[in-house]
Amino acid sequence: MLTRVLSGDFPRSRVLAVILVGLLLALAFAPFIFPGVKALNVAAKVLIFIVLVASFDLLLGYTGIVSFAHTMFFGIGAYGIAVATTRLGPTWEALAVGLVSSLALSFVLSLLVGLFSLRVKAIFFAMITLAVASAFQTLASQLSEITGGEDGLSFKVPELLSPSMEFFEQPFLGVSIDGRLLCYYLLFVVTLVLLLSLLRIVNSPFGRVLQAIRENEFRAEAIGYRVVVYRTTSSVLSALFATLAGAMLALWLRYNGPDTSLSFEIMIDVLLIVVIGGMGTIYGAAIGAVLFLVAQSYLQDLLRLGSEAASGLPWLAALLSPDRWLLWLGLLFVLSVYYFPTGVVGKLRAAHLNRLASRS
Repeated sequence: MLTRVLSGDFPRSRVLAVILVGLLLALAFAPFIFPGVKALNVAAKVLIFIVLVASFDLLLGYTGIVSFAHTMFFGIGAYGIAVATTRLGPTWEALAVGLVSSLALSFVLSLLVGLFSLRVKAIFFAMITLAVASAFQTLASQLSEITGGEDGLSFKVPELLSPSMEFFEQPFLGVSIDGRLLCYYLLFVVTLVLLLSLLRIVNSPFGRVLQAIRENEFRAEAIGYRVVVYRTTSSVLSALFATLAGAMLALWLRYNGPDTSLSFEIMIDVLLIVVIGGMGTIYGAAIGAVLFLVAQSYLQDLLRLGSEAASGLPWLAALLSPDRWLLWLGLLFVLSVYYFPTGVVGKLRAAHLNRLASRS
């Protein structure tokens, strides 16, 4: 049963398996283990980015395609929910309309981009996707009557998912059982289902062909595979999963704007998370998202504590200033790439293989 669910793609490392189980349990019980609004928001953002990064890993890690338009599809999913709910009201029907419409738009755009761009060389494809993403962000900022422009759209969600909806009068383990908690667990279940779906895709015959194309495109085409068809299909699937991640973001924030889902900074974060976790693994999306987002969210707090503790040494206190958190985040990234060139997952799997080889 477990083999069927995981598509036969086990962690292949005891340490990695323990880490993944630990992350699963931590995210499952995050509202109770890490109480507080900030901790819950970080956990929800981790869930959303796991789907977003895993969908990009399908494109980059398994197919070898570098696309800068991934956040465009992420934004389409978020805007689909925001626009539909703003126009039709906070109903489940509005959510369904927004989700279906955004998926349809992402399908058409990703298909067009794939068909017109995937025939060119990698660097030109990357530039084309960057231009398309920039144009879409500009369009979203200017169509203020539909998208809210630079101010974005704030909207309400169905009452069942609203913080005002309390299922019990008394908190359970110090946590209010309300619609906000239900929304978190909805994101948790959706993330788990989508991640398992991506594992199924990359370990299917289709996924094996994608990996063959990544390794040697000319050889794959020589043995009869239509490379453009497979790469376009991969691009479309990746876009649809990114759209679902965007819908999850809008549902959680109950707001969406250009900087929230279309910012190029999000694309940079996704690239960093893929590298940290390990390209071509899917599991790396979960580990990388947790490491990066927790560091991004709490590094300033840690630096503030360090700066206060080092108040007797002015130069050290200045170095540990919370204002320099980006410097330390960059340093952590450089160290992670240096010590884990194939990502955390790749490093752990290689260490496991080395241990097996030494025993034999």
